[in-house]
Amino acid sequence: MSKVQATTDSSVAQAPALPAEPLSAPSPSFHELNLAKPVLDALDNLGFTTPTPIQHQAIPIVVEGKDLIGIAQTGTGKTLAFGLPMLHRLALKKNAGRALILLPTRELALQVEEALADVGRSFRVKTAVLIGGAPLRPQLQQLRANPDIIVATPGRLMDHLQNGAVDLRTVDIVVLDEADRMLDMGFAPQIKQILRGVPTERQTLLFSATMPDAIAQMAKDFMKNPERVEIERPGTSAQGITQELFVVPQEGKSDLLAKLLYEYSGSILVFARTRSRARKVARDISRWDIRSAEIHADRTLPQRRAALDGFKDGRYRVLVATDIAARGIDVSGIEVVINYDLPDSADDYVHRIGRTGRAGLTGRAISFAAPDQGRDVRDIEKTTGLPLPLSPKNEGRFDAIAHSSPNPRNRRGNGGRPRAPMSNGPRNPSGPRRSSYSSGAR
Repeated sequence: MSKVQATTDSSVAQAPALPAEPLSAPSPSFHELNLAKPVLDALDNLGFTTPTPIQHQAIPIVVEGKDLIGIAQTGTGKTLAFGLPMLHRLALKKNAGRALILLPTRELALQVEEALADVGRSFRVKTAVLIGGAPLRPQLQQLRANPDIIVATPGRLMDHLQNGAVDLRTVDIVVLDEADRMLDMGFAPQIKQILRGVPTERQTLLFSATMPDAIAQMAKDFMKNPERVEIERPGTSAQGITQELFVVPQEGKSDLLAKLLYEYSGSILVFARTRSRARKVARDISRWDIRSAEIHADRTLPQRRAALDGFKDGRYRVLVATDIAARGIDVSGIEVVINYDLPDSADDYVHRIGRTGRAGLTGRAISFAAPDQGRDVRDIEKTTGLPLPLSPKNEGRFDAIAHSSPNPRNRRGNGGRPRAPMSNGPRNPSGPRRSSYSSGAR
């Protein structure tokens, strides 16, 4: 059975990829992947010995210079899956080309640059980080130093391109990391303009946890016969995460959150749907004398970095975030992710809970759903292919779903969002309690 699948331009969207390998299968050492000695020495010094499945399958393909679509959950090591082949090439000094990595958020860009710099420090890899919310002068200085790798968010890269500060004509590797999130955030026009500005003779790598139609179309338009490595089907949440659901009205969420924060003693990441909600939740947590910080679009970049650094080193036990941070938080050992509000899309649910249970560890994801958010839960279950189990401690029930709404755009639940009308599915009131909306828990 083939471990990877080559796709033609016309078959990117349709051709299913087989799993690269079972997650339980033993992976080889990095030393078996034919990487340059300086890269291997750096990995040894950092204590990295065994590649993750996405790294094991992607690295040989990228080293060969082929285009690649990598589908894997968050927390599976995608950064080094594309980063190590780049560093391998730089360590061998095979050519003078430049790599460009596009990412959706500032935090993710900083973390990717940090990971690459850690491995490439011994052979003097030069990087530039171009992100919004940061001063322009240091970024211009990094660009004048002729960096080997540019890590950027699309908006800030476009600023530098319009000002003539960066030249993409020497780029020969382009990486779109968290591509689905970039499209969700409205970056498609900038990404397409950037891709049209780099040489057509290049290697293009696309990594994502989900594969919506827009991503498939972008791959068809801008990639050449990409091979595809899929560790799990798109939308699958990471193994090792125990999920549970509470049905609770908005006015009951704060009390439930307080109980959970005292029940669990480890680090906890709380997701709120809006900036104002995040601020309110953070104030509540501080009032309970729990060390916490918040991260959302109203916070400056220094404030966001301080919050994230404090969460990493344990100064803050709880971090409250909006979806701006769902794919920009790479913190090991998060015990629990709490969805104070359900996200605006089922795919975002996968990315949120992927902050726990990373790198083979176990974790827990707890979600609060308003009584009228049965459709939202059903969407999540459809995306993940699994029921979202009700907590044994749950006391709430979902409302019955109306067959239609005179103005569905004005429907918004307690913490929910407008949804299109949807007919009732089969109801099974006697079904097992472990299942949620789809089993009649309402």
